[in-house]
Amino acid sequence: MKNILLSLALVTSLASCMSPDGEATTRASSSPVGGLPPMKTFSGQTLERVQTSNADIARDFLDLSFVLESGRELPYFTRFEGPITLRLSGRAPEQMQRDLDRLISRLRNEAGIDIRLTKAPDANITINAVSRNDIQRYLPQAACFVVPNVSSLSEYARNSGSARTDWALLQDRQRMAIFVPADAPPQETRDCLHEELAQALGPLNDLYRLPDSVFNDDNIHTVLTSYDMLILRAYYAPELRNGMSRAEVAERLPRLLARLNPAGQTLRTQQLSDTPTAWVNAIQTALGPGASPMQRQEAARRALAIAENAGWTDHRRAFSHYALGRLTQGVNAEVALSHFRAAQSFYTRNPLTQLHAAHVAAQLAAYAISEGNGNEALLLTGPYLAVAARHENAALLSTLQLLRAEALDLLGRSSEAQSVRLDSLGWARYGFGSDGAVHARLREIIALSPLKRSNGQT
Repeated sequence: MKNILLSLALVTSLASCMSPDGEATTRASSSPVGGLPPMKTFSGQTLERVQTSNADIARDFLDLSFVLESGRELPYFTRFEGPITLRLSGRAPEQMQRDLDRLISRLRNEAGIDIRLTKAPDANITINAVSRNDIQRYLPQAACFVVPNVSSLSEYARNSGSARTDWALLQDRQRMAIFVPADAPPQETRDCLHEELAQALGPLNDLYRLPDSVFNDDNIHTVLTSYDMLILRAYYAPELRNGMSRAEVAERLPRLLARLNPAGQTLRTQQLSDTPTAWVNAIQTALGPGASPMQRQEAARRALAIAENAGWTDHRRAFSHYALGRLTQGVNAEVALSHFRAAQSFYTRNPLTQLHAAHVAAQLAAYAISEGNGNEALLLTGPYLAVAARHENAALLSTLQLLRAEALDLLGRSSEAQSVRLDSLGWARYGFGSDGAVHARLREIIALSPLKRSNGQT
């Protein structure tokens, strides 16, 4: 299940950027563009080599496959057996169909899964394109979700909470229903397709210790990575079968992974510690629903203290700083900036967390622009344009470009700024959806600039 609030905390990370005097800029800005250009979409996936040792992958595979997100242990390994059929139901936008076609092609080619589309009502997996309201009627905190042994929302409603839809009682996989919002921005819908279809086919758990995977509740990665495809390829390897115990799977994994990922045999194991429940709970309180601003900040401080006491220097320590920066930027810009810089110092140490660093770079560039420092904003964003594109994050890519446009305006390079700004808007249409949402993001970033404020544009 994709958590909508954690996801939005990252995607809309610039919504409360501060002006130099510490006050949030909320007045509307005039738009420097007229009608929006056509939506841009991604066409090719640049695959990266898996950079994780097989020993670490084996441990991850077991924890992903035999534990639910709730912490409940699963007694059996389960998967589909034989060819898998998939049906798209409901009023799906054309772009959703195109994104699904690309995903199915990747699953076939990269994960070796025999999966194909069908119009037959008895498909193994039914993807239901429904409204966001329909989803939140059943799971208010979810952007999308997957359920076993049903095919439709009405069938789920009749069986919700019963043994039929209990993942822990599953002994094999024959029928699944995925519910995705047809009225969400194209990128959010695509992200849901990737995460929920991967869960329908494979792992049911998420692990915060994974730096390069969609199987992580930090929602940094939203498109299946090479690591994820390797996990799924292992899921459907002939060495494994339905009903195996954890010990039986563990016995077969070393030889299986050596066959699928020979390069992983020589890589050094990272042996990252397990993520304590106290840290997970603190992060979920900080970025989830139901807590006051003060409670969120306190929870983020708690998460950071746990990370520091554990001696972490990995992406979880960085994410703790990032969360605290997000939650304090509307209260104390300088404190928030110090946390963003700390997060970046940890993220840039690991080549597997470049996408994480790109998110923080956007925050740092926003501060640079608010201080009138166009050169610094260009230096901060430049290295991450290709990173955002490689990971097919149009919302992040357009945000970085819009920040660069403001930086160029600060430097008097107005024609270049306008070209970059216009280019960003096609990506923004994919990342943010409606014209209103695109213009809102444009106004937020324009409002950062002291040049625009002094000219009365905010």
